[in-house]
Amino acid sequence: MYEEKLISGKVISAEEKQKISQKVKQLKAEGINPKLSVIIVGENPASQSYVKGKVKDCAECDIDSDTIALPESTTQQELLDIIEKLNNDETVHGILVQLPLPKHIEEYAVINAISSEKDVDGFTAVNVGNMHIGKDCFIPCTPQGCIDMLEYAGVEIEGKDVVVIGRSNIVGFPVASLLIKKSATVTICHSKTKNIAEKTRNADIVIIAIGCAGFLTADMIKEGAVIVDIGINRNSQGKLCGDVDFDSCVEKAGKITPVPGGVGLMTRVNLLKNTVKSAKNKRK
Repeated sequence: MYEEKLISGKVISAEEKQKISQKVKQLKAEGINPKLSVIIVGENPASQSYVKGKVKDCAECDIDSDTIALPESTTQQELLDIIEKLNNDETVHGILVQLPLPKHIEEYAVINAISSEKDVDGFTAVNVGNMHIGKDCFIPCTPQGCIDMLEYAGVEIEGKDVVVIGRSNIVGFPVASLLIKKSATVTICHSKTKNIAEKTRNADIVIIAIGCAGFLTADMIKEGAVIVDIGINRNSQGKLCGDVDFDSCVEKAGKITPVPGGVGLMTRVNLLKNTVKSAKNKRK
């Protein structure tokens, strides 16, 4: 009934994967084999599931990949040594360290040990800095996925009032930065923001990533607003859901992304795009 309102990650990612496959084919004809190396530390089931999905995506697009699975007891120095080895491996174009890491390992130190030229997650300080000043870089995959979905759906960003709920360095801040560069007026809301509903009710676009199931309800949005849900949660019935109360908001929204089948798929596609971009850069 509401299919015309959905911004489907399944549809967009399928189309993007076809384009990626063609680019990979062209690179391989030139003797370049794009390759992604994924490092996972520990036995986190969600992380293991995410890594399997990334490896599957690579296979679909004929991108080489390998997974380096390390025990929970791995020291920070051992992990840094592996990253350094991959930095120096000319056959590897992308390096991804699956987060979260065990508590005894400093996340910032590990991420910034990755060569900025192989940081296909777009998390190193070099790539984050270049993104904020508008220089060529690897843009974080989830924020770029949000922009891709809005543009694919024909949503005008320029001049629009956008509320971003969530201020993480991985999603909230970078997506706000990308929106500002596209001439949107952006308000960032977070756990200390007073009267969030007053701000979201005036927004043309609401983007939410806070990890709180069903937080955004229909009474918090205006008629025709565009809603991008980045949250991944389990509700009380154990069902996968986002940060948006989808059933109530879909009736009022102009367009809306589903969970599952939404932004998560675009995150994975942009990881592939960045890996191919890295391989192309190597060619240059």
